Amino acid sequence: MNASRITPSWITTLHAGEIFVFGSNLQGAHGGGAARLAYQRFGAIWGQGTGLQGQSYGIPTMQGGIGTIKPYVDEFIDFARQHVELTFLVTEIGCGIAGFTPEEIAPLFLQAVDMDNVSLPRRFWEILER
Repeated sequence: MNASRITPSWITTLHAGEIFVFGSNLQGAHGGGAARLAYQRFGAIWGQGTGLQGQSYGIPTMQGGIGTIKPYVDEFIDFARQHVELTFLVTEIGCGIAGFTPEEIAPLFLQAVDMDNVSLPRRFWEILER
């Protein structure tokens, strides 16, 4: 586990080039959890549930099971690969209001393990390194 690639537990500010990656809903109603923080502080757009929004990036997690989240995570990973000039701070998406566990969500980020511009939560790293 590379300590420099662990997303901080609590993020209140971002440096230039850092992107806050949060769990969203398809409607882009950013009313709670990390989505609310993204809306209040990092430029998330009310009504936009996915993708880059200011200094944030939404990944929908509220629309069904793990299989419905994976395409959005894959889309995020492709986006991050194309934007190596940005650093993506992935939060524990889906592990709050959406009700999933880190054990369910972390494997979706396996392709991001070798990406220098993607930081993952400590609990995701612990699961992925087993």
